[in-house]
Amino acid sequence: MSGWYEQAFRHVLYPAYESGLRRRDTLSWLAKYEGDQWLSPGAIAELQFRRLKALLEHCYRDVPYYRRRWRELGITPDDIRDLDDYARLPTLTKADIRENFQDLQASSWRGRLLFKRTGGSTGEPLELGYTRESYDRRIAVMWRGYGWAGSRPGRRTLYLWAGNVGTPGHAHQLKDRLYNAMFARRVLNSFEMTESNLASYADAIDRYRPDIIVGYVSPLAQLAQWMVATGRRVHRPESVIGAAEALHPFQREAISQAFGCPVYNTYGCREFMLIASECDHHHRLHVNADHLVVELLGEDGVPVRRGIGEVAITDLSNYGMPFVRYVNGDLASTSSEHSCPCGRGLPLLDRIEGRVLDAIRTPDGRILPGEFFPHMLKDVRGLSRFQLVQRQLDRLELSIVRSEGFDDESLAYIHRETTKVLGHQVTLDCRFVDDIPLTRSGKRRVTLSELA
Repeated sequence: MSGWYEQAFRHVLYPAYESGLRRRDTLSWLAKYEGDQWLSPGAIAELQFRRLKALLEHCYRDVPYYRRRWRELGITPDDIRDLDDYARLPTLTKADIRENFQDLQASSWRGRLLFKRTGGSTGEPLELGYTRESYDRRIAVMWRGYGWAGSRPGRRTLYLWAGNVGTPGHAHQLKDRLYNAMFARRVLNSFEMTESNLASYADAIDRYRPDIIVGYVSPLAQLAQWMVATGRRVHRPESVIGAAEALHPFQREAISQAFGCPVYNTYGCREFMLIASECDHHHRLHVNADHLVVELLGEDGVPVRRGIGEVAITDLSNYGMPFVRYVNGDLASTSSEHSCPCGRGLPLLDRIEGRVLDAIRTPDGRILPGEFFPHMLKDVRGLSRFQLVQRQLDRLELSIVRSEGFDDESLAYIHRETTKVLGHQVTLDCRFVDDIPLTRSGKRRVTLSELA
């Protein structure tokens, strides 16, 4: 299966799956976004603000939370004439969402929303609602951004990604196998990676011979460093796409050297999916400004023109449960460049500063990416916030802030799933606390390693 399958999938199978079977508009949105990216920066800014104004008017008319909050501040959508006016609107936090979950849902969309949960890099599981159209558009934006790195529907792709948590039933496993086979995907569980089994991951890559590799940055870098150190070679993909964590220059260099191909950085979060991604050839990090409004805020809450700021995001297409100026706890830095040689009019970020999750190490040489605990704990009932601290190789301390619903089975699940991955060589000490302290940068670190 190679180029012929990609063509058949893109032109026959995928359209039949999306438009016919799932009745989704992903492909029409993809065509629209593919065209929008080549607009001039000014035209994209105008398009973005037009969509933003429409969303704000909807929020004021149809979303109780925003109507109440903005009236308290004496602001109406008519007062928002540019992005400086827009910056006067209050930001939205995870605490705001939890406390106003019902009032953040648009009255006209009640009973028709889809919902999902996120663990997030700050260790605060969160439930959020979204519309089918906004999901279709997110998938389209994802395909556009990944496409810059050569990843297209139907291309043979290997994911070094999160494995299933718990024990999926046979029907679920069969569904996953069929879905992955149709999309020409192979998924390797990055949470099972250890220093002693790295060769098996290299063997799997050689057997599958992917065109594209997508993975969490930490396990990609760990595998790459081992390959460089041992001289191990594998099938050469066209590109490697890093996700979920900040990609540092030394990691990019190691991954590129090991796999013999370009490495692309992406930035996303579960609340919105893909936020920014690197373009082909020039590797500039473009923000999906025709789909989102992304601001970088200083300590005073005012957008920064130059330097590092906290990321605030508005999804322009989710009219069901809109997040306006949502701060997700990440830090990013502005770009000094106003345009990119690639010709796309989408604005640029320099880099993502605050997505580094400390890896957990074990006595047998296992290096577990920090993404494991948000992934595993996001579905634990009654868990509000958590933080995992490692001070010894054989001991982990998990601080848990409980809410209604947390019980003995919740605790047993945490121990069971952790033991599945780490075995009995590491003791997990769970302790209940009233709050998780912030770091000096104002974030809650989900995993914190104090090992030398």
